[in-house]
Amino acid sequence: MGSLLLAVIYLAFISLGLPDSLLGSGWPAMQSSLNVPSSYAGYISMTISLMTVISSLFSPHLIKKMAVKWIVIISITLTVCGLLGFSSVNQYWQLLVWAIPYGLGAGSIDAALNYYVASNYSPRVMNFLHCFYGVGAVISPNIMAFALLKANWHSGYLWTAILQGFILFVCIISLPLWKVNEKANVDSETSESVGIMSSLKVPGVIFTLFAFFSYCAGEATSFLWTSSYFAGTKSNINSELIASFGSLIFGGLMLERLIVSFISHRLSDRKLIRIGLITEAIGILLVLIPSSQYYLAVIGFLIIGTGMGPIYPAIQHMAPANFGKKFAAAVIGLQMASAYIGSTFMPMIFGFIQQKTGIWIMPYYLAFFALLNFIFLELAYRRIAVYKNK
Repeated sequence: MGSLLLAVIYLAFISLGLPDSLLGSGWPAMQSSLNVPSSYAGYISMTISLMTVISSLFSPHLIKKMAVKWIVIISITLTVCGLLGFSSVNQYWQLLVWAIPYGLGAGSIDAALNYYVASNYSPRVMNFLHCFYGVGAVISPNIMAFALLKANWHSGYLWTAILQGFILFVCIISLPLWKVNEKANVDSETSESVGIMSSLKVPGVIFTLFAFFSYCAGEATSFLWTSSYFAGTKSNINSELIASFGSLIFGGLMLERLIVSFISHRLSDRKLIRIGLITEAIGILLVLIPSSQYYLAVIGFLIIGTGMGPIYPAIQHMAPANFGKKFAAAVIGLQMASAYIGSTFMPMIFGFIQQKTGIWIMPYYLAFFALLNFIFLELAYRRIAVYKNK
């Protein structure tokens, strides 16, 4: 039963990844269809992420009051509604309306499953979990690319909604698997958990929030603008190929998390993060090499995603060890909220920047946030070490 439950959790994380990469891969076609400026993708991304921040902040309360299985079911249902809504719009403002359930469905399930796995499983399981997020995020840009080839971007959202609905169905019929395990493993630990304000006072927490903000600023910008980067800087690429490039970052994420799941028992979370940041820097340098062809940039973005791969799950997995299980649920909820604040505003801000300067500036933008991520994590490590040595 334990193995089947893990399979369901992995499937739920595929559902979390599916909606995240659709906007970036479909936006060049959506922009043309809706006749709006390219920067308007940022408003949609901001709305989705803002809703995710709200649901993330409520996640510690939900984890206390509601079984994880119901958080999963409700969250996936909301994303199905959002995807179906996106598939039916014919005006830009309607996307902003449907972005509300689209975003609300992501935050609580992300925080709840991360807390559940971080508290009860090894780093290997955590990396497998986030690897399956990458699976979902790789699948959907290719669905969009196929839809653009055979139909239109509306169909890309519709077909993804159907796949998401199937995952929801599997999660519903698997509800009995959660009954014993969730009650035994989660309820006893969350009963003594503390609130958000108390968690903010724990040494090192603030720095990890800034680190998460910086990481997700770069990650979300890559998710949203990678396809547009190729459209704006490379020549002789058709729209279907451009859409498929939206999966490069996600493919790198998935590849790295799969590799890390087999070697994480040999390396600490901190070492994995440092290796990831170095790898990300190498990818950014490759993208910066001037070329009218797209091959080097393809490799570069794939390597950027590979470098990003271990950072998110490693920070989440460290939370119980760094801050104690008493604070872990609230800290992870705060981390998720901070992450989604970065996802909310930074891609939108980049949209304005690239509209003024050109999309060529994207790798410099990614390098800036990678550096911030490194600085804040190192500060967090030192603060935690000082506190624990007292």
